[in-house]
Amino acid sequence: MTAQSAQRISLAAEPPDEGCRHLISSVIETQIIPRLLQAHPNGAGRLTQENDQTIRIPESDVVEFANLCLLNDAILANSFADQLVRDGLSHVSIFMQLITPAARYLGVAWETDTADFVQVTNGLMRMHEITHRIGFEYQAGPRKPGPRNRIMLACAPGSQHILGLTIVSEFFNKEGWQTVVEISSSAEGLIHAAANEWFDVIGISVAIESQLDGLETLVTGIRKASQNANVAILLGGPIFTLRHFNATEFGACEICTDPKVAVKLALVTKSAAEQNTRP
Repeated sequence: MTAQSAQRISLAAEPPDEGCRHLISSVIETQIIPRLLQAHPNGAGRLTQENDQTIRIPESDVVEFANLCLLNDAILANSFADQLVRDGLSHVSIFMQLITPAARYLGVAWETDTADFVQVTNGLMRMHEITHRIGFEYQAGPRKPGPRNRIMLACAPGSQHILGLTIVSEFFNKEGWQTVVEISSSAEGLIHAAANEWFDVIGISVAIESQLDGLETLVTGIRKASQNANVAILLGGPIFTLRHFNATEFGACEICTDPKVAVKLALVTKSAAEQNTRP
């Protein structure tokens, strides 16, 4: 089965209707926020400070920071965290006292309809970026194959159409796959995620034409860094509904825009990759 034989369905980012609200809420609550909160120091940041124990971040500051992230204001959100460093807080305390409760605040905002899906997604991505910048990284997941197939779904750098990934992830979940929706917005973040744990398949969604320029480099970087030396890489997303492309142009295995077909295609490409490893 080839990409061109798949029924083409656009998964562009647009406000979710009530029919998929529960699905998106589940992904935010069970995947995105927990992965953000399970970060740990990688040793790159300034982790201790003598007067750190005497400084406490008030709840009003947490709310202010969370709202800056909801507004997707990178400059002000980063400046807010940087000011706390200048005030004497360690990176550990900034993570535990600011970013962790702010992420929970976004979860509550989503549940209570005080923030919409796009705002919450942008806010979580902003917190994700700040978390890594101040010297934290996600704990490593499985480092070898397990009883369940594992797939990472991510957007190519330059867009945040997480809604489409959420829909696709549900198709894989229903077929018994363990899915990870990765919200890194940079090539470096996606490569790090691929290196951090085992995935049988990695799916990259591409929304706009400008993202195609660095796609081959991204695929190559992910493949080299992956815990699975024979990881199968699939491409999808709205751009592939508009023009014909061959997956090999980008170093990937297949292109598919139908989530139902994608699950079957993932199994085929995973099996082919395993066959290539046999003597």
